[in-house]
Amino acid sequence: MANDPRWPALSAERDGPTIAALHLFSQVIGKVPTAVLPWRNHGWHLTLHVGPRGLSTEPVHAEGGTFTLAFDLAGHQIVYEDTSGRATAPLASMSVADFHRSVFDLLKAAGHDIAIHAAPNEIDPAIPFDEDTAPRTYDPASARRLLGALLSADRVFRLFRSSFLGKVSPVHFFWGSFDLAVTRFSGRTAPRHPGGIPNLPDDVTREAYSHEVSSAGFWPGGAGGPGGPFFYSYAYPTPDGFAAAKVAPEAARFDTTLGEFILDYEAVRTAPDPDAALLAFLDSTYAAAADLAGWDRAALECATGHPGIPRAV
Repeated sequence: MANDPRWPALSAERDGPTIAALHLFSQVIGKVPTAVLPWRNHGWHLTLHVGPRGLSTEPVHAEGGTFTLAFDLAGHQIVYEDTSGRATAPLASMSVADFHRSVFDLLKAAGHDIAIHAAPNEIDPAIPFDEDTAPRTYDPASARRLLGALLSADRVFRLFRSSFLGKVSPVHFFWGSFDLAVTRFSGRTAPRHPGGIPNLPDDVTREAYSHEVSSAGFWPGGAGGPGGPFFYSYAYPTPDGFAAAKVAPEAARFDTTLGEFILDYEAVRTAPDPDAALLAFLDSTYAAAADLAGWDRAALECATGHPGIPRAV
């Protein structure tokens, strides 16, 4: 049905300032597992994960004990949890410097002495956290709408993920670019990535794109500039003819500046069946990338998963 309540309206003008603030705040949270956990393939250890109330790190196994850090976008709190319980600080309009101080006050109170690279990645200019004293807007209603959109995107992405037997990423949230993503792999290595992403070491980019991928995601907007929210799909390396491929639904288009297919969030939200519209985008853009690049689709794909039914072998 149209206007499914699970897909809230998101406005760049109304919700954009809060989303931009959360992008900057998320850099502080995301730097903590990056500093502590051993590097895992494609940087998957440093991502955040969508839950019923917001975004959380995975368990951080530090010298002082295991903990998580989270954004509670329903209760509007920064949350620290470990085996002893939980501690919180308000999530509200504040500067990045104040947010950084709040997070590290929580960590220090719990007995953790953790040093991070205290400046953002993939944002230009990369103002150090403790020097970014500009006020940032956090509107609770915008945060709740963002949470609703993330939960719906996460649900559909997980369904899409279930129909792939090959190597595939978790559905996870990258705080550098501020997007929810899921990535399928052909199993083949990729050409060396040229790098050049602002304020991100090329070694990180090249390790992330060490193997051939078809990747899709949801970008709600962020601190990097105006625009959004939209869904995207790209391939690395980009196969010949990808930009001209016919994909679904009709509202999808190839953005030559970004080098990827995009589908506006609003087109999904207002579709008669938003889940089906998004799945059509994910399926058709992946198929275009896989077919044009000659992936062994018969070996990599399977039927969409169903609750309680194991894969046939």
